[in-house]
Amino acid sequence: MSVVLLVVIYVAFVGLGIPDSLFGAAWPAMHPELGVPVSWGSMVTMVTCCGTIVSSLSSAALIGRFGTGRVTAVSTALTAAALLGFAVAPGFPWICLLAVPLGLGAGAIDTALNNYVALHYKATHMNFLHCAYGVGITVSPFLMSLALSGGTWRDGYLEAAVVQVAIMAATIAILPLWSRVGHEGAPGEQDDDPAPIAASPLALIRRRDIRLACLVFMASVAIEGVCNTWCASYLVSERGMAAGAAAGMVTVYYVGVTAGRFLSGVLANRLSNKQLVGLGQAVTFVAVLVLLAPLPLTAAPVGLFLVGFGNSPLYPNMLHLTPRLFGRNLSQSVIGVQMAASYVGSLTLPPLFGVVAERVGFWLFPVALFVLSVVVLAAFLGLMALKGWRPRRG
Repeated sequence: MSVVLLVVIYVAFVGLGIPDSLFGAAWPAMHPELGVPVSWGSMVTMVTCCGTIVSSLSSAALIGRFGTGRVTAVSTALTAAALLGFAVAPGFPWICLLAVPLGLGAGAIDTALNNYVALHYKATHMNFLHCAYGVGITVSPFLMSLALSGGTWRDGYLEAAVVQVAIMAATIAILPLWSRVGHEGAPGEQDDDPAPIAASPLALIRRRDIRLACLVFMASVAIEGVCNTWCASYLVSERGMAAGAAAGMVTVYYVGVTAGRFLSGVLANRLSNKQLVGLGQAVTFVAVLVLLAPLPLTAAPVGLFLVGFGNSPLYPNMLHLTPRLFGRNLSQSVIGVQMAASYVGSLTLPPLFGVVAERVGFWLFPVALFVLSVVVLAAFLGLMALKGWRPRRG
């Protein structure tokens, strides 16, 4: 039964990744039909992110009242309904309205399942969980591309909704398992959970250690957001790459993310969470140097792949550390705040970079990645020093 539960959790994270890159792939075909400028796509993204932030911050109270299983099932239903709504939306205002349940559902799934796996499973499973997310976010642009080749963007959203409905059915079917399965908790941890504390986000953010943890997440996710949004613009305007080839570099980056999390999952039985984060950041620095150096254009895909590969272990391994850094009873609240910080980073920093790069030049792209990498490493080392704590293996 424990295996069945874990498989469904993985599948739910594949489903979590699908909407995240679906909109970007669909928007070039959506906005002419909806009769709005291309720039209005950022409004949909902002509404989705705001919904995600709200649900992340309220997740501890919701899960404390209803349980992880029910919150996951209802949140998956919300995302399925939102995707179906996108497929039949008659106009742009409806798209913005439907972005609210899409964001609310995604944020609740993200925080609920991350905390559950952090509490009950080994680091290997946490890394594979985020590898599953990478599969979803990598596959969905191909699903939309196939839909557009033989139909419209609405067909792509309809297909995604069907997939999400199937995942919703699976999460409903396993509801009885949540309270019955045994778990392979990390060494020294008990299977019985202490009563969770639904702490106020404002109270948590006053703590220096939690602010440092949030800064780690914010900067790491900003690296992903800047690569996702601006790597093609950098390659076209500064390196002279053809627009079609540059667009494909986003996929190269996400292949690196997925590969990095898979390898991190394999190595998690041998290396500690802290070691995996440190090694990943070392690879990220090398990758940024590849992008900064005056190398041939053929080196750019290598650099982008390595940025994704190196940055990817941080997110799952930091989440897995959360119960041990801040306490099992406080972990759901802290993870909610960390998730909110991540979404704030993805919502604000990539657009800020775009504004600056438009005025100064997209040569700043690798410089921005370097600065963000330094922030990640400094905040992580500061957190470890503040806690005076050496994480154990696993």
